[in-house]
Amino acid sequence: MEARNHKEHIEHTFDCLCKKVLREQAIDIHRQINRIGKNEITFSEMSAYELAALAVVDEYFKDAHVFDVFGENVGVSDCDLADALKTLPAEKRDIVLMSYFFDMNDREIAEQLKMARRTVAYKRTSTLIELKKLMESEE
Repeated sequence: MEARNHKEHIEHTFDCLCKKVLREQAIDIHRQINRIGKNEITFSEMSAYELAALAVVDEYFKDAHVFDVFGENVGVSDCDLADALKTLPAEKRDIVLMSYFFDMNDREIAEQLKMARRTVAYKRTSTLIELKKLMESEE
């Protein structure tokens, strides 16, 4: 057999193999689509009751009390804590909320409020003591 004929034979054999693989893959895909089609339905075919059963409604902050801290909303879900925070002056409340909810340190809070860092530290600690007393008296 000549080298050219042998090379053409190998090319035709490879071509035949590729066509068989592609044909079998196409058959597998059609079988899979038919199998899925027997078990699944589209959302448009479902009734309103079936669709409602699949739906989930997030209720993360449904009962949360929202405080505005420099344009950002802070949600507090504990009613007792929220009531205690409402009794505080706005500046003290903002210091506590920025410290715990925005994870800001005293220096960052002082820069935001334009006051001394030591003043922020004092107000934060005294406010926490005041909150503790308010929370204990409510129980």
